[in-house]
Amino acid sequence: MTLRINSTAPNFTAQTTHGLIDFHEWFENQWVILFSHPKDFTPVCTTELGYMAKIESEFTKRNTKLIALSIDSVEDHNKWLKDIEQTQGAKVNYPIIADTNLLISKLYNMLPAEEETGTLQNRTPASNATVRSVFIFSPDKRIQLMLTYPMTTGRNFDEILRAIDSMQLTAKHKVATPANWQPGQDVIISNSVSDAQAKELYPEGWNAPCSYLRFVKQPAPL
Repeated sequence: MTLRINSTAPNFTAQTTHGLIDFHEWFENQWVILFSHPKDFTPVCTTELGYMAKIESEFTKRNTKLIALSIDSVEDHNKWLKDIEQTQGAKVNYPIIADTNLLISKLYNMLPAEEETGTLQNRTPASNATVRSVFIFSPDKRIQLMLTYPMTTGRNFDEILRAIDSMQLTAKHKVATPANWQPGQDVIISNSVSDAQAKELYPEGWNAPCSYLRFVKQPAPL
């Protein structure tokens, strides 16, 4: 299956640290972030899960749920969570999927290219390891963002939070966010909005360095 922006999230059922879930039912009309980790008891993953635990409340404020994935068992996940809390100073309250049969990893193209095919037999822990994938889904279960990092590079989850702010803002208003945008900064009026329409939406006017680049104050609220 080819995954694209605006395609519906492939559904699955899986065991997690919070019990058995049906992914589509688990959405509960919220935004969802699914992020994979190569393996339990690994250093970079430990820092990532700990950091997301620290800022989970920020995602909750934005009607966004977190769910992680690793190829190990629920039993291993629960043991690992103790290490994360001890070393990172934060308790992980979001669920972690136990993708022991690699079905979800393959469904979401989370395995490196050379490991995409084959069976579970004669595979090593290294060949089972997923890349660091991130998927953001809107409440209608459509993919809105996909990121993939190599296994050795930890992710910047502050950027994921910034991306959520941008996507939720632009879903409500006919605007786009420029490079390096931060909440509260000026945004760009969408090209689908004519100047006449823009005058109705933004009677105070806008700054236009050129005809197709029209900056305006961020609509409120976010």
